[in-house]
Formats: sequence, C-alpha cells, structure tokens
Amino acid sequence: MRTKNSRSITLIFIWLCTMTTVYAQQNSNKPERVSWFQDLGFGMFIHWGVDVSLGTVISHSLAGASTEYATKYFTELPQYFNPQKFNPEEWAKLARLAGMKYMVFTAKHHSGFCMWPTKTTAFNISNTPYKKDLLKELINAFRKEGIAIGIYFSPEDFHYLHETKVPIGRLQHPLHYPVNNAGLMDLDKKQLKELLTQYGPIDILFIDGPGEGLRTYAWQLDPNLVITRDAMNTPEQTTPNKPLPRPWEACYTMGTDWGFKPTNDVFKSGTDIINMLIEIRAKGGNFLLNIGPKPNGEIQLDEENRLREVVLWNFANAESIYNVKPLPQIRDGNIWYTQSNDEKYIYAYVLRQNSDDWSYGSRKPILLPSIEGTHNTTVSILGYGSELVEYRTNADTKIYTTSTPTGLLVSAVNGQRFYTNNRWPNAVVLKIEDARFKNPKEVQERKPSIDGAQ
Repeated sequence: MRTKNSRSITLIFIWLCTMTTVYAQQNSNKPERVSWFQDLGFGMFIHWGVDVSLGTVISHSLAGASTEYATKYFTELPQYFNPQKFNPEEWAKLARLAGMKYMVFTAKHHSGFCMWPTKTTAFNISNTPYKKDLLKELINAFRKEGIAIGIYFSPEDFHYLHETKVPIGRLQHPLHYPVNNAGLMDLDKKQLKELLTQYGPIDILFIDGPGEGLRTYAWQLDPNLVITRDAMNTPEQTTPNKPLPRPWEACYTMGTDWGFKPTNDVFKSGTDIINMLIEIRAKGGNFLLNIGPKPNGEIQLDEENRLREVVLWNFANAESIYNVKPLPQIRDGNIWYTQSNDEKYIYAYVLRQNSDDWSYGSRKPILLPSIEGTHNTTVSILGYGSELVEYRTNADTKIYTTSTPTGLLVSAVNGQRFYTNNRWPNAVVLKIEDARFKNPKEVQERKPSIDGAQ
C-alpha cells in the first residue's frame, strides 16, 4: 500500500513530466533555425486590414461593440477595401534598403478578415473590390528581394464569434480559446494549412493569441518554421531593462498605433528608431518595426521618411547589426556594445544627443572603460575611411588608440558627411579589432561621455 508521501511524490513527478512536455511543445523551434532568426536582427511588421478605411485601431474596435456596429463592420467595410496604389515591390525595396531581413504581415488579425482568398470564409480579400490575392503579391515581392517571409496569424476570430453568437472579446470567454471551441480550432487549422502550404516556404509564424493545439500543427506542416510569438518573448512597445535569454523580439510602432491612424498621432524620430535598434541588438534581441499602410495602399509619408533615415544609417553601419551577439557589459554610458559572432570584432555605438556633440570634421577622445587594448588593437569608423575631410587640406584624420588603466582611449575625427549642412545627429559606430572585453567586475564605476570626460 502506497503512503501519502509516495502518492505526493508520484503526483509531483507526473506534474513535472507534464510541464516538461508542455515546455517542449512551446519551444520546438529548431536550434539552427533559432540561430538563423537571431542573426536576421531587423524586420518589418505590417498591420493592414479591412478596417483601414476607418482609421481605427485594427480589429479591436469590435471588442465589446454593439451588434449593430459589428454587423456594419463585417458587411460594409469589405466594400471599401480597394488599395489601387498598393505597390509591394516598392515596400520590399524600401525594407531591403533599410536593412530589414524579414517581414511579418497580418494575414489574419483578430477581426477574422483574411488577406488572401481563403476557402474557409467569405470574409476575405476576394470579396472586396480589390479581389486579387494581396498576400501572394506581397510574399512574391519580398521574397524577390531576399527578405524572409513571416505570417501574423490570430487564432481568435471575431467574425467567427459573431457568426456563432459568442460575445466578441479578447480571451474573456471560454469559447474565445480554440482549444475550447472545436469549430474555431477547425477553422484555424484549415487556414494555417492554406497559409503554410500554398505560398511556398514560410519562414516565420507570429501567433498572436492562444496557440495551444496550433503550434504543434504548424510544426507538423513545416518543421523548419520559426514560431516567434507564442514560443518566445515578443514584448510590445517596450524594451527590457536587461538582456533577456535569447531568442526574443521587440515589436514597436513608429507612431502610437499599429494600423493607419490619420489624425492625433505622434511619431518617433528617425534618431529614436536608430537608437532603439542599437539598444535591442546590444541586448540580444530582434527589432520588428511596424508600418500601417494607408487605405490606398501607400506607406504613410511619416513612416517612409523615418525608414529613409534608417536606410542612410544602416547603409553605413549594417555590419554592426547582423551576425552579432550581446556582451556581458552591454553599455558604458551613452556607448553601447555588440560583438561579432566569430568574436573577431567589437562594435561600439557612440550615441549622440545632437549633431553638435561631435560635429563634422572635429576630433574627439572617447574612453571605452569596458575594453582593454593591445599593441595590435585597431579601430575604424564604419562608413568613413578616416583619411580625408571634404574641402579641408592637411587635416589629421587618423584614428589614435591608447591603452589606459581605465580602458581603451580612442581619438577619432567624425568625417561622415551625410547632410548638406553637416548636421547628421545619429550614432557613429567604432569597429574594434584585437581587443579584449573586460569582465564587468574589472570595469571601474564610471560613466564616460562622448568626449571621454570622467
């Protein structure tokens, strides 16, 4: 006869086995595919749906809405979706220029509207004036540019809930969960099968909602699929204070909303976005930056302009963003660090308050407390040859390095002429070779500024 303690031990063992199985199911991304994903570094998120004509938050206006509102939404909005200026080739080229290595597109958001001609519901792109397979056009354009393909998919489906007389909300009713709703689970699986088998290999799946029963099914359809949300940390509109265990992905809007918001919006600056990219990569994450296209299919000008600023910065500094990993000490004051995966190079991102704190053509000493130099240490500036400054003769533009007890001291000239008025305000990246990164315990408590002041 078993004792009470033995029964307890048995129950604990069963619970541990169950939790281990659940964890394994949630984290069945192949390790080599996870490594591949981490090296992508920077991606384009695209939120676009049938409600773009309203300029409202995508899908969520249905949550708790009146029956009249929901009925109008589902019956009338498809009649207005006709993006005649949609040019996916332009989107893809802009993404590639900006250094985005993957994209994630809202094939189905919570509303249930499908941006492809699905056979599972009439609430889809083929029943709009546009009629064409928008998802196919988008995938083909991005794939042509060598950009990895990601699909956003919501297991929740407000249209299905409406049709089956379930109150519309976000995970507030048992039937909002596919695992408790056989009809919803069947619908989701049929739609995932279409998405993962009809458009060539899909690289990334972003499951925004309860994925129990769907993760395993998706991996059965394609074992090489990388599932991000629902299988890894994907914080929205926030970056953790400290590095998270890899892999992880930060998802951000440029303004205050994911979809098109025609009024009352405030956008981050290009410098803000560049600095976010640097911080996220220094902390070991991927940066998924969103655009919300207009009803006519164009990218909002505010978003395009900010992406163009990222284009220019990344054109010079892309080497420091990809195939890099975080270091034990991620920053010294306003200087962030990453290291190349092969550990040959350390990259130091010198953030700036404005264009005057390291003006064009001027020399500045920069102290890197976390780095110990050697006789063979070399430092260069990405995108600048450190040989000439335009229109200046006999200028000393050489980079000097000195190993000191308090870190590596670098004296360099900022010779990147990216604006006509020479007031480019964004981070300068130092590439450091043959140097050692100190253990954080070795670094004295000091906060260097851009000019090396202590």
